[in-house]
Amino acid sequence: MQQYSSHERAILLKLARDSIMYSIKNRAEMSVKLSDYPEHLCEKRACFITLNINDQLRGCIGSLEAYQPLVVDVAHNAYAAAFRDPRFSPLTAAEFDQLSIHISVLSEPELMHFDSEEDLLNQLRPGIDGLILSDNQYKGTFLPSVWESLKDSKQFLTHLKMKAGLTSDYWSDTLKVERYTVESIQ
Repeated sequence: MQQYSSHERAILLKLARDSIMYSIKNRAEMSVKLSDYPEHLCEKRACFITLNINDQLRGCIGSLEAYQPLVVDVAHNAYAAAFRDPRFSPLTAAEFDQLSIHISVLSEPELMHFDSEEDLLNQLRPGIDGLILSDNQYKGTFLPSVWESLKDSKQFLTHLKMKAGLTSDYWSDTLKVERYTVESIQ
């Protein structure tokens, strides 16, 4: 079920694009005036911004917990994905017109309960679940869109463990896994 109307989705996509262009022109992060946006878009929500050029990842930054208004999170994460993702050099003005922007608005994460890795794998919903995996100082997340390249639950969990800095066969009774879904806007 969509929580945002097509008009609200267009507003969020324009905001993300405007945030990046503002930063290219002004070499600073754009501030957001909440009174310029519908109340619904000013509720506290967490989002990820994924940037692609020619179907290749160009940046991805987000928030796992809702701590600020969605419009502020979108503008900030768009800026961060374009200029602060450590995997990429800062986005250039020449790349801007080729940019496709994907916004993932996260649901509230829900703690999963399982008694073995097999039990956890059986509970996963491919193509639906995003996961946050953590154990002590190790933490990683995969958005539901990662299921497009890692199609089965075992592969998804194995790669997530490695992203978090753990070994592929790691298992511990202190492992914590939270599940979330996203509303995808592009």
